[in-house]
Amino acid sequence: MIRADQIKLPIDYSDSDVKKGAAKTLGVSIEDIKRCEIIKKSIDSRDKSRIRYVLSVAVELNGEKKYLARHPKATVYNPPIRRIEEILPKDIPTPTKRPVIVGLGPAGLFAGLTLAKAGLRPIIIERGKSVDERQKSVDDFINTCVLDTQSNLQFGEGGAGTFSDGKLNTGTGSELIGVVFGEFVKFGAPEQILYDAKPHVGTDKLRGVIKNMRAEIIALGGEVHFDSRLVDIKAKGGKLVAVEVATKDRGLWSIDCDCCILAIGHSARDTFEMLVSKVAIEQKPFSIGARIEHLQNAIDVGQYGSQKGLPPANYSLSCHLDNGRSCYTFCMCPGGYVMPATSEENAVVTNGMSYFARDGVNANSALLVGVQPSDFGSSNPLAGVEFQRKYERLAYAVSGSYKAPCQRYEDLAKGRASQGFGQVLPTYPIGVTAADLRACLPDYVTDSIVEAVKVFDKKLKGFADGDALLTGVESRSSSPIRILRGESGDSSVEGLMPCGEGAGYAGGITSASVDGINIALKYIRKIFAD
Repeated sequence: MIRADQIKLPIDYSDSDVKKGAAKTLGVSIEDIKRCEIIKKSIDSRDKSRIRYVLSVAVELNGEKKYLARHPKATVYNPPIRRIEEILPKDIPTPTKRPVIVGLGPAGLFAGLTLAKAGLRPIIIERGKSVDERQKSVDDFINTCVLDTQSNLQFGEGGAGTFSDGKLNTGTGSELIGVVFGEFVKFGAPEQILYDAKPHVGTDKLRGVIKNMRAEIIALGGEVHFDSRLVDIKAKGGKLVAVEVATKDRGLWSIDCDCCILAIGHSARDTFEMLVSKVAIEQKPFSIGARIEHLQNAIDVGQYGSQKGLPPANYSLSCHLDNGRSCYTFCMCPGGYVMPATSEENAVVTNGMSYFARDGVNANSALLVGVQPSDFGSSNPLAGVEFQRKYERLAYAVSGSYKAPCQRYEDLAKGRASQGFGQVLPTYPIGVTAADLRACLPDYVTDSIVEAVKVFDKKLKGFADGDALLTGVESRSSSPIRILRGESGDSSVEGLMPCGEGAGYAGGITSASVDGINIALKYIRKIFAD
């Protein structure tokens, strides 16, 4: 197939328009085209009076060899790999001991699926509950403010990303991204994620995908154990020999193993505390801030002008400020909701979530300021955890409850507490307390947010709306630690293989999934070496 790029079409284009655009781009007649396949689709909204879709298309031509002979600079389209089976080596030996995976977020899921498809029957332990039971835990917390510290928006099947927008954007360029997307589609994700420039699954569809992946792992001989928390690792001579797991049904469970893939997520603080004396861990920069909410219609107007018929608009904004700090938006949720994401009692943590339709009234995004280890006030490897915890507890103290502190942007900019809200109403389901975010965030963070919003307003008109709401605190965008690993994937304990976001090697669903596959492949290569 031949690749045709920069095909610009109206927003109401038809299949025949795609074919005509491809024919024009390649300089062939429509009759020469056997079929077209969209491989990338984005929106060009720079000219608000003429917003267009921009497509890249793979085209199957009659007489393709002759075309390539006449057009030697034409780009041949090589379809990406879409299945894990295609990247696995043949005749993988069966190890004496089954591999263990800790955590069933994106990294753990894809590590587990890779090992299961390799015939290695992984044992997966997850401290939280299955998706359906986890949904009940989340609903109970929202309705009663009784927190299950093991099953919530952070912990449980699918990881923190389960209750998000299911956004699959990533800055990584790995060829394994195609594998991740292909497997997602196989298990029920919308096919459009294969070509959308900004793909998303939506929390509602993502839950079904995750359950289907778990079922496949089990069907291939793997095991999944919920309500099972890693409490210790055992090593001899610098090599892993067993892990100990606290379970709901069988008490303390010791599993003999020489491979444990740690896909523990960025909020497994008790696991960090257990590991810090056993493996090499270092502090890592991360970010802190708040969720900012606007009316989705205002974001649509800012991005599209008066143009109708387009999907809910999103944005991605960043800047470097005169104070030396960086500020950026993260995990933007068109038509979404701000959610209660604490995993510890007497703390308030926010996150964003949207459904596939993205049909809520508000748009929200994390508005984050970068912090460095020098801000933590200690050289302890877990100082970043204590930094997070401090501001999460201050957010709780604002109201003395799980209601989140919330402030209009205009009030923050003028240095006063909010007394109420304007056109933008909060979506945080537990409820909010009108407040001053300076009570629960460092001054350099709130000052940076005020200045950054002004900068962002120049890029996206209306971003500095005085009624925009800031709900805090957003403190779990990434892990505050990195568990060091070598080229083999091992930590300082051979056989203990950290991966994903919690271990400090990913930032989002896609990159965590890719890292899970990579670590599983490293383990498979070790089997051959042994």
